[in-house]
Amino acid sequence: QLQASGGGLVQPGDSLKLSCAASGFTSNYYKIGWFRQAPGGERQGVACIAIAGGSTFLPDSDKGRFTISWDNANNTAYLQMNSLNVDDAAVYYCAARPFSYYCGDSVPFVEEYDHWGQGTLVTVSS
Repeated sequence: QLQASGGGLVQPGDSLKLSCAASGFTSNYYKIGWFRQAPGGERQGVACIAIAGGSTFLPDSDKGRFTISWDNANNTAYLQMNSLNVDDAAVYYCAARPFSYYCGDSVPFVEEYDHWGQGTLVTVSS
């Protein structure tokens, strides 16, 4: 089970830290993906972190602004987003793919992930 939180209304240039609390997984052999879906758009991958192997992926275009991390003590993945702009406004989802230890070299694909949390809304407006 995944529980995403941390969204809200921010101004351009502000930061947000999204959380994805994971529970019910019997091992750390899985990966967490962050996705976002803007109104009228398709759900798209943003970032990935593999819990057991520590592998991560962020696209080059976001590496200077976004950071993905994992807290073992709280079984929670985080997506730190800085310098937000209006294009970042979307519903953000986290999802898990069990039995996976590597994120690869591309953004996560919706079809790869089996377990989804509810979304958390990020609104960027001045």
